Amino acid sequence: MTTMTDTSNAARFREFKMPDVGEGLTEAEILKWFVQPGDTVTDGQVVCEVETAKAAVELPIPYDGVVHELRFAEGTTVDVGQVIISVDVAPGSGDAVAAEAAEPQTVPAPAAEPEPEPEAPKGRQPVLVGYGVAESSTKRRARKGTEAAPAAASAAIQGEMNGHGPSAVPEARPLAKPPVRKLAKDLGIDLAEVTPTGEGGVITREDVHAAATPAPAVVPVQADAPAPAAVPAVAAPAAGARETRIPVKGVRKAIAQAMVGSAFTAPHVTEFVTIDVTRTMKLVAELKEDKEMAGVRVNPLLIIAKALLVAIKRNPEVNAAWDEANQEIVHKHYVNLGIAAATPRGLIVPNIKDADAQTLPQLAASLGELVSTAREGKTSPAAMAGGTVTITNVGVFGVDTGTPILNPGESAILAVGAIKLQPWVHKGKVKPRQVTTLALSFDHRLVDGELGSKVLADVAAILEQPKRLITWA
Repeated sequence: MTTMTDTSNAARFREFKMPDVGEGLTEAEILKWFVQPGDTVTDGQVVCEVETAKAAVELPIPYDGVVHELRFAEGTTVDVGQVIISVDVAPGSGDAVAAEAAEPQTVPAPAAEPEPEPEAPKGRQPVLVGYGVAESSTKRRARKGTEAAPAAASAAIQGEMNGHGPSAVPEARPLAKPPVRKLAKDLGIDLAEVTPTGEGGVITREDVHAAATPAPAVVPVQADAPAPAAVPAVAAPAAGARETRIPVKGVRKAIAQAMVGSAFTAPHVTEFVTIDVTRTMKLVAELKEDKEMAGVRVNPLLIIAKALLVAIKRNPEVNAAWDEANQEIVHKHYVNLGIAAATPRGLIVPNIKDADAQTLPQLAASLGELVSTAREGKTSPAAMAGGTVTITNVGVFGVDTGTPILNPGESAILAVGAIKLQPWVHKGKVKPRQVTTLALSFDHRLVDGELGSKVLADVAAILEQPKRLITWA
């Protein structure tokens, strides 16, 4: 690595350290650099994308200047607090610095030159969890031009999304962030032919992948109906190869550690019940036609989620956590309802904050937002923290049921099996009915068999007779 020894030049270089982009995370993997040594950067500009144990996050640089050095190559796992990039905040004031900037760096140059990064609109400073916008001790260079009017500011934002500065805004160019444009360029995709699904007509990475292959690029979130599997992230094995080894890191590493810790710390108990949900399916069909539910996602998971929330209200002791350090049971007076989601990066469990306080239309909107965010790969670390109870919908894969493992810090998790037309005794006669199997796993340290059974029985009773949502809520 290039090392600075001249103290007269040392003050000119600002070092950007790997921040804690989650909640107490200790490391992150550098997925992609969006800049190279010699590139000009501005305060708030995204310079790289990193993957933590919880999510993929884009890191903005808090300085204006010229990139001097990239300390780590793509694919490297870096500890929080380590310097990952240095920036010359006063370029052009010395030949020695220019010569240093021209020296070869240890990070290999990419095969294709990335498109220029945009200038961020004035005042735009992305803030990460655990990393605020620090006050700089270096006086920033004055920006050219005067304050933009609201209309000009709007045009600047559109220009930024298109990969241009505020002064060059093609009116008809598709909206996409620079990393997405780079991906499209690498895949040979014309953004003008891509259908955007992002908010405000912005093209996402998934839109580009979808345009590049007939198969969807994302595994469906479990809240939805089954869909084709995702494009595998693992390269095809070499001819004659009998094994393929994949480094355990990022989300997969976190999943492994959490599941092992949960399985061998909390004594799991799982109970099952098979029920007739024909009336629930009829209610779902009716709600889809209800004007009050217009514009929101309505599916069986919505009713199941509401049923679980009502069951928790009737049995609040189940919504708790075991504090090993203090030897206490912590009862939660709120429900952050987690929804397990399968993505190409692995299992994630974002949760709906204060789901117990939401009406049915609000809960439907929250579920829809959770699904869309997970599909686009935009689920934040904060959205996956603080869950109290979780639902995992294994039924979307045609599975009847399972024995789910608790998420660390939670007391219960409900698995929902496939809903199938089966022969069922109804009013003394065997008839075809919509039937499913529920499985509830709970921590036996704080949830006794009686309490766990009551919760599962209440959920089952509501799904068999959805009118109990009114009488029990």
